[in-house]
Amino acid sequence: MPPLSEDVSEDGALPPTPPDDPRIATSRWVNKIPLPVRRVYTFVVTWSKGPRPPQIQKINPFFPRIQQYPLRLLDRAFPKRRYKIVLLLVFYFCWLLAFSAVLHQSAVAGDIEGYGTPAQISCGASYWQVQQLEWIVSGADAVKVLNPHAVGAQEALYQQLVVGGPKDDGFGLATNPIYRGDSFLCGAAIHAGLVSNQAGGCGVVSLVGEHDDYVSTVRNGIESIAFDSTFPMSFSFRPGTASRCHDLRWPMLGVSLTFTILLSIFTRSPSVLFASIFVGIYLHVGFASDPPSLGSYYSITSLLIGRFLPAAFVAFVLYRYVIRRTLTGLEAPVEKTILWLGGVWVGALTNYTFDFIPIQRLTPHDLDQQPGAKAALVIIVLGLLAIALGQIWYLRQEGRFPRMLALYITFGVVLSLFVAVPGLNLRIHHYILAILLLPGTSMQTRPSLLWQGILVGFFLNGIARWGFDSILQTPAALLGDGQLNTPLPVIETPQVMANNITFRWDLPSVMVAGENTTLTTNANVNASSIYDGISILVNDVERYRGYEGYDPMEYTYSRRTTDERRYYFRFGYMRGSEVGDYTKAGTWTGEGDWIPMADGPSLG
Repeated sequence: MPPLSEDVSEDGALPPTPPDDPRIATSRWVNKIPLPVRRVYTFVVTWSKGPRPPQIQKINPFFPRIQQYPLRLLDRAFPKRRYKIVLLLVFYFCWLLAFSAVLHQSAVAGDIEGYGTPAQISCGASYWQVQQLEWIVSGADAVKVLNPHAVGAQEALYQQLVVGGPKDDGFGLATNPIYRGDSFLCGAAIHAGLVSNQAGGCGVVSLVGEHDDYVSTVRNGIESIAFDSTFPMSFSFRPGTASRCHDLRWPMLGVSLTFTILLSIFTRSPSVLFASIFVGIYLHVGFASDPPSLGSYYSITSLLIGRFLPAAFVAFVLYRYVIRRTLTGLEAPVEKTILWLGGVWVGALTNYTFDFIPIQRLTPHDLDQQPGAKAALVIIVLGLLAIALGQIWYLRQEGRFPRMLALYITFGVVLSLFVAVPGLNLRIHHYILAILLLPGTSMQTRPSLLWQGILVGFFLNGIARWGFDSILQTPAALLGDGQLNTPLPVIETPQVMANNITFRWDLPSVMVAGENTTLTTNANVNASSIYDGISILVNDVERYRGYEGYDPMEYTYSRRTTDERRYYFRFGYMRGSEVGDYTKAGTWTGEGDWIPMADGPSLG
């Protein structure tokens, strides 16, 4: 008979547990937790681990023989692997050749007789920034003013900045349209009927010089803004110079769609599919559908090459740990093409597919100002919640929910640390959103194919268009040309004469700026050491800069005795060459009356 174990007595009883045994301490701690809480905790832990054994998700294709016919056809025509490699190289060459040919045709638009070759511009360009001869691209009406932009006493917001247009000549006919010099060129060209928003086009823009009384009209889907005073620069479009050159992004989309669909249907290898789609759609976004705002294709090419290597590294990591799990072993090429590839294109063309959503930026100011933004945000959040619940269910079925939950808790902790960094604001860009959400799509289900495709498209669009912008940005960078919340000048009641008006002011002894401004001050510091001057805009053009100690703290503006137009004045403090917020416009009427500024800031 073998000897008894040292841990078991002769009667089979276990020896008493030492008082300091950790099991006793744990048991005592657990017993202090209320029983209902322990039951809920046990249920949640058991549920999150999923069924045993795990149910790995795999798509059973609809009509498998029909879907797999292209693969069988390829195997019969090219049975050996080396034949398929040669075929793939020929396919890449044809794809590159077709894309390059359309891109070249788009880049070298035909000459306009007597003026030469048009030059490319961005849709938000104005006459102050470009040369006389312009090339207009399609999709221009999507470019809108995202911060309040003053036009006299009005403010343009979330609309095309187009001031002026054709007048009625008195016989029911429209005259040649004239636009204020700061109007968006593309929007003005569409408004004037020179080009179309769908096809783009070419034309000649000419400088008109000083003009007045810009009218508001609705033409070709764009409502222009009226301005009833003078502006020193205006432009018009030369009649008869509209050219048949077109923006060829739609033909390029046809080329890219054709080759990506063929590749998706005839390819089994997930690595070949993903690498090809990544490179092809990255170049398509960068050159065609949403290119960076640069002056030439040479500049765009240089920028895209610089962004490609880091983007490829991130894409490899995403493929290795997320995307490969979804695409490997998928024997449903048609469903893969419709759901996954279709999702990629939806995400990559986000400047078209999601342009209808009335949210430009997730900032409190934009959500308050833009009509429908809050309702759209609620709908988006509820939709994302429903999608997340579905993905959580599939992750649980595969037994991977606890690990995925730990990953997203880590993401949350890291983002919380970023939020806590003083002086910087967290901004979730397209590519960051895709990186954060893609791990939750790493299973082979039809919903995951679609969501993963859209997120891959987001990543491609974000990197090709904007690059790897920092996740932390300064308040000034987020504001852009927005209001800075700086103090506004207090102007004394002006002295109004027959044909001139005189303004006077004093710098106050103490002045405190808002938090989101580069013109920061201290309440205990005299304002003269912080703000040393004032800038004055007349009809939205800076006409005066005066510095304390060098210039008189007054400004006189004169007009002709016969001039009965309105003039608009706005004032802003300066520190050196930096200007803070301007006041809203005060109006000097044609009758000589002064209408004071309303409360609050405007933009210069």
